[in-house]
Amino acid sequence: MANTLRILLIKLAFLGLLSTHALVASSGSAVAHELVPTIVDMERTDDETLTLSMRVNIEAFLSGIDLDAVADTDEVAEGADYDSLRALSAEALRERLPDLVAAWNAVPLAETDGPLTFAIDTVEIPEGVDPELARISILTLAAPMDPAATTVTVNWPDGGGAMVLRQQGVDAPYTGYLAGGESSIAVNLAGGDAQDAGGAFLSYIPVGFDHILPKGLDHILFVLGLFFLSTRWRPLLFQVTAFTLAHTVTLALGALGLVNVPGSIVEPLIAASIVYVAVENVFHKGLSRWRPAVIFGFGLLHGLGFASVLAEFGLPEDQFIPALIGFNVGVELGQLTVIALAALLLFISVRLARRMDLDPAEAAATTYPVMFRSVSVPASLLIAAVGAWWTIERVFF
Repeated sequence: MANTLRILLIKLAFLGLLSTHALVASSGSAVAHELVPTIVDMERTDDETLTLSMRVNIEAFLSGIDLDAVADTDEVAEGADYDSLRALSAEALRERLPDLVAAWNAVPLAETDGPLTFAIDTVEIPEGVDPELARISILTLAAPMDPAATTVTVNWPDGGGAMVLRQQGVDAPYTGYLAGGESSIAVNLAGGDAQDAGGAFLSYIPVGFDHILPKGLDHILFVLGLFFLSTRWRPLLFQVTAFTLAHTVTLALGALGLVNVPGSIVEPLIAASIVYVAVENVFHKGLSRWRPAVIFGFGLLHGLGFASVLAEFGLPEDQFIPALIGFNVGVELGQLTVIALAALLLFISVRLARRMDLDPAEAAATTYPVMFRSVSVPASLLIAAVGAWWTIERVFF
């Protein structure tokens, strides 16, 4: 009896670890408080001025949230400060900007032979945006610079999250992806630093991976739904292959601008796809004939979701294909990591149970298929519940 209780605790611990992520995901809106990358267009407007036009969530920076560590403002203590700032009028928020710019200048934000000091040139803070949605402002900074300067290095502060730097107004412009605490190369102000194919491919892998882990809550739950169908690897391989092929097609079509479906349609359908795969796990122990086709259809939807994220970053025009492939590879690595972590956790749980001193009657409860089923059914029900709430939320709220 004691051993049975221990086995139950191990299974509950495994289920609890998986469930925590789903519960956190469902604790707030999956869309409303998501943090988006900062897009910075850099241009030497004349020989003596460098301008940075930033598409930025000002409130997220002012609230002090570590944007490197979180994907949603509801997940951190500073979330209340963020909500207070988000409720401010455009004029009230504009008054807070000098402190933010001063903090960036202290990094410094950019340097040539020495640090550049930026001042606010223009700022566009939209009014009338639903308070539950992120407000993306356009902040343009300008700094005087030495006319003889030939290169500039941009330094993104720790905690700044993802930033896409795009050089403008030159031939073969530089495009780069920086995480918090990273610096760009010394960008040639006259142009010519466009990434080669290999550089574009490698730089967009972390963009795709980051969209799954840690930021792709809905995609994580969908992939876990695929994992919880069966203990056999063949059904999982069929599902992942169908999903990958499908989302690769619509990701490419969406990135090329050939397909454009509004997020108000795509996002609820993605949530509904989570419900479907999770509920089917409860009633089926193996791969049905129709499931790969259904997964393929859902993969088309998820690909449109990936394309919308990629649109926020932009793709370098001269290395469009390598960057697109790199992003897709990052997405795949993120999905495989989710599956690998779930499989490893279940494997460890089974091994722990088998190392106990069990009598023959209890040993049958520690087989991999039995323990898998005892975890997969409640986990799938929880995933379905989260997906159902997201579907309702994205349609009606």
